[in-house]
Amino acid sequence: NLVERMVHVVLSDLSAAFDPLSPVTFRFDRLETNPRFATISRPSNAAIVAKLRIDMEDRGGRLELLLPYATLEPVRELLLQMFMGEKFGRDSIWETHLAEELWMTEVELEAVLDTQTMRLGSVFSLDVGSHMDLGATPQSQVTLYCGDVPMYVGRMGRKGDQIAIRIDGRFEKKVID
Repeated sequence: NLVERMVHVVLSDLSAAFDPLSPVTFRFDRLETNPRFATISRPSNAAIVAKLRIDMEDRGGRLELLLPYATLEPVRELLLQMFMGEKFGRDSIWETHLAEELWMTEVELEAVLDTQTMRLGSVFSLDVGSHMDLGATPQSQVTLYCGDVPMYVGRMGRKGDQIAIRIDGRFEKKVID
């Protein structure tokens, strides 16, 4: 089972992450797809929940790790200590590395020429060959989005035989008085 193998890898890496503090082995007991049926500790006990979203090609899912505080109590003092290289809880080497890697992150940009509000019935009645009039002209402003965040505005044009966008500036949120 692919999911079970993935869980074994995650638990192995989690064990390795705890090794500097205390040798620990996380053991796979059973796979529970419905969190309501997973009984790890009493509902009244405090716990840490790590929610991870894992995507691999066209499949993905959520992995939730629950660590009851009681399991962390033996290493509590070690977790509270400041480690070498840290200054007031900050690790400048790690921060620098993370900042450098962040600039190398690939993101997906979407160019939005227009948006339409339609009734759901109209959306479902669209078919091959249907036409939808946009409230935009070739001179209309295009907004570039990174996820749900508007980043830049520009104009649509052409470069060679491809459609292109000339960036006019950063997106500025309009303030309504």
